Amino acid sequence: MAVADTVAPVPTTRRPGLRREIGFIGLLWASGGSIIGSGWLFGAQGALQTAGPAAIISWGIGSLAILLLALVHAELGGMYPVAGGTARFPHYAFGGAVGASFGWFSWLQAATVAPIEVMAVIQYGQHYSFASGWMKLSHGQHVLTASGVVAAVALMALFTAINFLGVRKLANTNSAATWWKMGVPILTIIVLAATHFHASNFTAANGFNPYGAKGVLTAVSTSGIIFALLGFEQADQLAGESANPKRDIPRAVIGAITLGAIIYILLQVVFLAALPAAQVKGAWATAGYTTFSGPFANLATIVGLGWLATILYIDAVISPGGTGLIYTTATSRVSYGLSRNGYIPKVYESVDRRGIPWFGLVTAFVIGCVCFLPFPSWKSLVGLITSASVLMYAGAPLALGTFRRRLPHADRPYRVPAATFLSPAAFAVANLLILWSGWTTDYKLGIAILIGYAILAANRVFKLNPTTPVLDLRAAVWLPVYLVGMGAIVYVSDFGRLKHPWLPLWWDMVAVVAFSLAVYFWALHVALPAEKIERMIDDGAAQDGPAAAYG
Repeated sequence: MAVADTVAPVPTTRRPGLRREIGFIGLLWASGGSIIGSGWLFGAQGALQTAGPAAIISWGIGSLAILLLALVHAELGGMYPVAGGTARFPHYAFGGAVGASFGWFSWLQAATVAPIEVMAVIQYGQHYSFASGWMKLSHGQHVLTASGVVAAVALMALFTAINFLGVRKLANTNSAATWWKMGVPILTIIVLAATHFHASNFTAANGFNPYGAKGVLTAVSTSGIIFALLGFEQADQLAGESANPKRDIPRAVIGAITLGAIIYILLQVVFLAALPAAQVKGAWATAGYTTFSGPFANLATIVGLGWLATILYIDAVISPGGTGLIYTTATSRVSYGLSRNGYIPKVYESVDRRGIPWFGLVTAFVIGCVCFLPFPSWKSLVGLITSASVLMYAGAPLALGTFRRRLPHADRPYRVPAATFLSPAAFAVANLLILWSGWTTDYKLGIAILIGYAILAANRVFKLNPTTPVLDLRAAVWLPVYLVGMGAIVYVSDFGRLKHPWLPLWWDMVAVVAFSLAVYFWALHVALPAEKIERMIDDGAAQDGPAAAYG
């Protein structure tokens, strides 16, 4: 199916803006292609180190958590198909202060994924002689050398250049890459399961669950599981360019996360089962397989599947490359939406003759390159991005609960079943994922949040955008309590830094759920009134152009 088979002509009188040219397959592959990135190349190894064979349970927990959040995004994306949707839903529900905060979380997550994927390409690329000097081993991590930084900048430039070709060419490029990206993991699953499946591995090295519940839960947030499953929201981010958003966005979001979850769980099973006995001797955290620099490719080589290893080394360029490409796109669309709301300078709304937000793309390129200096390895960025992503996702259940309460009769092409229960549950799940990330990761996120507030304040003080959103502080009174409260709970929990946690395992999770429910219903109580929400939504539709009307 072509990406834009049913695109209506754009009226020549319409002011410059985003073009609605992406069909269902383009949206599905935008989300699916973002999910199948570098996470599949490293996630199974990292989860096995942290949880042992019980990592299979970790993937199940992570998949259910992300599916719950995806269902929420499916309803919101169908209701209000706006560019940079995840950054704008909280804005509509709670006004300027909350919208600015969750908008920053969304941009932070999107802007730093592309450099992660670049580093994944280069790490696997060391297999090739011309790239052998691009990384070096330092303190157990593969970090960029000077020549590696040059190569990383060149890859970021390539992602940016493809985006400048236009959204139609971007969607076609990503769709072509995604067919390959989906096919290689499926081929790997089939081949390893058929040729090397050692059931005894599931109970080797101190048994199936050697690290207990804490190991299982920690693996969900810190071993690349949630990071691997990120990306379903890309259909929401591109909603402003969807040809039929109300029909296609819910299907694309739910379909992408379902397909991704199935693939990742099966990959964990076959990676574990195919390991030779010599690679699983001793403890899971230190066994031989932990030294693999390219887990699946190294495994294929060891078990005599050289042809598969060759395919995997090729895929190690295509899969992360495709994900980095679409996240470069997403970053510019999130900044476009933030500018529409008046949070960042007006220049981020500038589009070229192809309808591309060019200044947002340039900024994404620059920030991506800067990331290579303080975060020169794949692992050094994963934890931060996971927590920022989950915090970004937490705004969607709050917005959904508000819209269900304030706008009960709004058009909903897709309705989340049992939303009264699922919406607060999704918010609690997002906060549990933050808890399981641990204090070492979460305090860094706190610093990034403070930097974001400084940027947003500067935009307002120096009037860099003529649109000055009303802060609606009454509707945001719960936000500082939420952010500080979650930080405090993590610090005193079993996942914190105290030698003797005030909240031991399980009790810390009870505290997070109770705190989440209190914040959720408090937020809904003080949310904007229906009239103001509708006015803000109408203003957003008018700004995005005639095709963005919500009916």
